[in-house]
Amino acid sequence: MAETGTQAEAEDRNVKARKEREKDELYALDISDVAWQSAPGTEEHEERVEIANLPGGAVAMRSSLDPDTVLRYTEAEWRAFVLGARDGEFDLEPASQDGGTAAE
Repeated sequence: MAETGTQAEAEDRNVKARKEREKDELYALDISDVAWQSAPGTEEHEERVEIANLPGGAVAMRSSLDPDTVLRYTEAEWRAFVLGARDGEFDLEPASQDGGTAAE
């Protein structure tokens, strides 16, 4: 039984190391020439989220107000996020009376 636990731990370490390598490679990419996209109907001067497709199905995301801060997601991370968003996992509670969200 201990062998199975050790084997599972080794597999977990291998998966974690692979994911770290993928992230390192993703952040090492030169994305200075990527094409940024935003939701249809948004204007250049409006605050908006922008995304860019990267090699291997990865995605970069930034705010139009802070274009130098770029988050990068592997294909698996982006797919999980999109599916979660479609499922309502990130829906915010209505704002409370004091202007914050109900989760605060």
